[in-house]
Amino acid sequence: MKMYDFLEQFGSDCETIPGFLRVAISEVNSGICLYAKSSIPGFDAELASSFNLQVVKAKLNAIEAFHLNQSIEDILITLTEEVHILDISKDNTYFIYLAIDSSQANLGMTKALLNRYKKQLEGKL
Repeated sequence: MKMYDFLEQFGSDCETIPGFLRVAISEVNSGICLYAKSSIPGFDAELASSFNLQVVKAKLNAIEAFHLNQSIEDILITLTEEVHILDISKDNTYFIYLAIDSSQANLGMTKALLNRYKKQLEGKL
């Protein structure tokens, strides 16, 4: 399966998550967004991903500064009505940004789907 087809399938699968709002996959170093999709017309998921990249980079810098010798699995941000999951690859080369409606979503099911795709992405990116 080609990368484009794989990302499209990933986006389609994310849309089936109860409470799906938006998803994006971006490279950490370059900031290039490889894929973005939103269920809200006019909402720029790519731009949202670039703001969340700043969160990821800040945490990576803190881990390095404190010599924690650990890696980030994910960052969970809980807003009033949404949950944002920033799921970082093992080698810190890319991250998945997923936003879901907190009143509709099942966090365990959502994270299981992300983990499955993250493993598949590692071999393709």
